[in-house]
Amino acid sequence: MTMVTIVLTIPSLLFLVAHASRASSPGGAFFWLAAGILAISPLPWKSWALAGLLGFGTWLWSDITLSLVQHRMALDLPWLRLAAILGAVIAVCLAAALMNFGRACGNSRSGSLVQGLAFLFTVAGLAIARQKTSLDILLLDRFFPSAGWIVVFLLGCYAAWIAGKMLRPEDSAKWRRTIWAIFSSVFFFQLFLGLLGFERFLMTGKLHLPIPALIAAGPLYRGDGFFMIILFAVTLILVGPAWCSHLCYIGAWDNLAAAGKKGVLPLPGWTRPARWLLCLMVFAVAALLGRSGQPPGLAIALASIFGVVGVVIMLTWSRRTGTMTHCTTYCPMGLLADIFGKINPWRIRIGSGCCKCGICTSICRYGALAALDIERGRAGLCCSLCGDCISGCPHGHLHYRFPGLGNDTARSAFIVVIVALHAVFLGVARL
Repeated sequence: MTMVTIVLTIPSLLFLVAHASRASSPGGAFFWLAAGILAISPLPWKSWALAGLLGFGTWLWSDITLSLVQHRMALDLPWLRLAAILGAVIAVCLAAALMNFGRACGNSRSGSLVQGLAFLFTVAGLAIARQKTSLDILLLDRFFPSAGWIVVFLLGCYAAWIAGKMLRPEDSAKWRRTIWAIFSSVFFFQLFLGLLGFERFLMTGKLHLPIPALIAAGPLYRGDGFFMIILFAVTLILVGPAWCSHLCYIGAWDNLAAAGKKGVLPLPGWTRPARWLLCLMVFAVAALLGRSGQPPGLAIALASIFGVVGVVIMLTWSRRTGTMTHCTTYCPMGLLADIFGKINPWRIRIGSGCCKCGICTSICRYGALAALDIERGRAGLCCSLCGDCISGCPHGHLHYRFPGLGNDTARSAFIVVIVALHAVFLGVARL
């Protein structure tokens, strides 16, 4: 970073530290102070991150200036000096943002843009969630007011780091499984603490059975409580069926069970129609129980049995076949993700030069790359966009596709979005 950029960047961030301190937000002050430390770090993606943060800082100072000037004008008080001082602050902050943006554009180091965008998307997602929800959606806020901003910054850095790791195709499958397992572990650890009576670790202070089918079945039974189904729908819009391979807290278990077997065995043909029938039955029973006035204990018992059977399927069928049987055959949300996820344009495509060696078939634990799928040149309905086949293809014939983007750009864009969603989901408190 050049001396001119530093001279503009550091004071701009210190002004924002002072503003957060004046607003009695020590967590916010930490956020901007940490951004200052980022500015003098050797991280290659820092210029993209700082350009975004200082761009937001410019907007923030502009909004503050406008509000204060309007307030003074309404009270018939002097306002020109105030406008001049804050105008200078805005100018310095904007210049710093532009200098960092220019430096970022000139950085030829591979992956810096992807890492910087992962940082910014994570910070933006968590900041919006924190500001727009009535609950303390970030866990640390429940113990120390405004401390959620510390979580926001740290998870932004975590997302940038993970994005850099996943950029290497040969490593992305390993890192996807690792961060997925981390997410599931954090989820169930917080649930465990809630069961012990530490209600602050639960978003609403009320326990819910951690069964994915209840994301849709719960609202059908209760007639309300649509938060999770809305969240599920948003992820389908952003990343299609990738919910099932990156964000589902139970799916990580099925992945671990299936990974115990080298290679995969195809599931019987009857499992496909059975999957549809089971999905309809689960949702029909949930709706009927809710409308018929049955005691809640019956619904809880049936849901618990359904969840236990799912775990048994993982430990037996998934382990024996190497296919994620729970996710591809038993879970109703998996079917909904496969169907409605097609609204999203992300796809896995097979290049025309494919030699049909079948290696991808032995890698895909979702059973989405059977011989017929390879012949058609695209992954089947069960594809969850996990990308393991891309990592495992020795010939480089499998790619992410998105309209208007080249193969490498599409993959980089997908990594940015899915890693940011992972970091955001990791940061919010659990139901």
